This record gives sequence, C-alpha cells and structure tokens, in this order.
Amino acid sequence: MKIFETERLIIKSLKKADKKYFAELFTDPRILELIPQKAFTENQITERFDKSLNLNLNDLSNRKCACGIFEKGNAELIGLALFLINENDEKELGYRFRVKYWGKGYGTETTKGMLEYYFLKMNESKVTADVNIANVCSVKILDKFMKPVCEFFNKRDNCTDRRYELEKNNWLQQWL
Repeated sequence: MKIFETERLIIKSLKKADKKYFAELFTDPRILELIPQKAFTENQITERFDKSLNLNLNDLSNRKCACGIFEKGNAELIGLALFLINENDEKELGYRFRVKYWGKGYGTETTKGMLEYYFLKMNESKVTADVNIANVCSVKILDKFMKPVCEFFNKRDNCTDRRYELEKNNWLQQWL
C-alpha cells in the first residue's frame, strides 16, 4: 500500500521480499554508528520486520510504524520512513537509508514528504524529530525544516540527542 510519494521516491508498506534489505538497515555498522544503535539479532530483525508487514493507514496515527522507501521504477528497498511517537506522546519522524543511497538528497526529500503527510493527510498540529548530534548529515536535514528545542543525553543509545519540532502553522507559512 502506497503511503505517499515525492518527486523521486515512493513510501509504502513493506512486503516479504524486502526483508534482506530491511535487515541491512539494522545490521550495517556504518548506519548504526550514526543512530547509534547496536546491531539487531536475527530474531530481533524478524520480530521488527513482521510488525511492519500488513500496515494500514490507521496504524500511522496509533503506533510506531516503519514504511519502506523506494526509488520510483526500482523495487529494491533503499530505506525506512519511521512514523514514531516519542515519550511525550508527540508524533515524531525518523528515517534511515542503506549506505549506497547516501548523499543523493533522499533524506531531505523524505523529511519534506513526511512533514507534508503528517500535516496535510494526518492533520497533526506538531511533529518532532530526535537526532544524535554526531550525525551531521541528519542534523543539516532537520535544520532545513525544523527548529531545535533542546539537547539531552540519551541513556539507551549513550549519545547526546537534539530534539527538533515544527508546528503545522509554521510549516504552512514556510513551505506552501
């Protein structure tokens, strides 16, 4: 099921055939060091992947969801668009890409598309995002769209995160 598309990308629910590349997103040390996160075990990958199958649109509002990111015309999973809910029960966006797709502007394109989806389709009033401050590329992406509101030590991931937020009315004035 297609969630939304951008100029070059389609964000849609995952299929069983996507598991190989899904696993790469949770095991490649080059990806994980920026989050930071420990590599998932095979069981953790299977559990997370199975939760992401058979997604419906209501799930995006009610729980944490991972959707596949695909280049138009290419059936290969290149990344994940993450529809999250933070500890303050606020909507949060996230994303990650396979290394061979870094540096192509897909993070910026996905972030813009996710914000549009949150505000115009889901009618959310505010969206947040957290990033490890050492993840310079993602910091630059979030700086384009959102306002930093605080930094905090993330005990679980053992890093300093920066929280960003964007309110719908500010987004409408800036991007529409």
